[in-house]
Amino acid sequence: MSLTQGTGPLGGSPAGANYTIQAPAHRILFQPDPRRLRAFVGDTLVLDTTGAHLLYETGIAPVCYVPLQDIDPALLERTATTTHCPFKGDASYWSLRVGDELRADAVWGYEKPLPEASWLGGFGALYFDRVDRWLVEDEEVAGGRLRDPYHRVDVHVSSRPVTVTAGGEVVARSQRPTLVFETSVPVRVYIPRGAVEAGHLRPSDKTTSDPYMGDAIWWHVHAGGETFADAAHSYELPRAEAMKVAGLVCFSGTGMKNDLGS
Repeated sequence: MSLTQGTGPLGGSPAGANYTIQAPAHRILFQPDPRRLRAFVGDTLVLDTTGAHLLYETGIAPVCYVPLQDIDPALLERTATTTHCPFKGDASYWSLRVGDELRADAVWGYEKPLPEASWLGGFGALYFDRVDRWLVEDEEVAGGRLRDPYHRVDVHVSSRPVTVTAGGEVVARSQRPTLVFETSVPVRVYIPRGAVEAGHLRPSDKTTSDPYMGDAIWWHVHAGGETFADAAHSYELPRAEAMKVAGLVCFSGTGMKNDLGS
């Protein structure tokens, strides 16, 4: 269950419960994150903090805010850019200048936040993709974003039979699929590559990285006289919590139908 999405307690469609939350429709939670975070442009350290907070808002993925003093002030240049949020106030922006390189409007912060978000004063957020590298403690961040402590992945081997079809043709069958239950994501079905009918999978050049699962390779699926581009993926060496899907295939793309038994 996500904290701020779907049926989560701060989400837009809370689950059945014997209590109510007397709060605005749009809710905000500002929670300390004790991890040491560092960010680099090239080899230059631009951020080093142990004072980060995660800002949770209804229906929005969490955003990391850090004390502005922990971003190297010698690298910050105020810009004329401003934006307005009805829940937080007016945001100011700063660019990062590292040598001859300028990362425009890389940092934003609410210097005079609305009273109901007063705790944002003195904090700023750094766009994740405006720097070259992030570290959590001494480990490089993968997957394009920081991991949410409230987001989890559970992997379970199942005896529920699954049949995968595409283009009106059976692509794969398995009596022992592996099911991935991930926060705010529909259940995903992974099956052994040996359960895929011969000739249906062909390698793709596409690769992706996920902060919770790991680095994926992708496959084209050929079935029913059609080619479904990048319609399946697999994790050859997933993160530890998802290791049970190593080498298995998930048919997740357009045109794929996974019939999972009960």
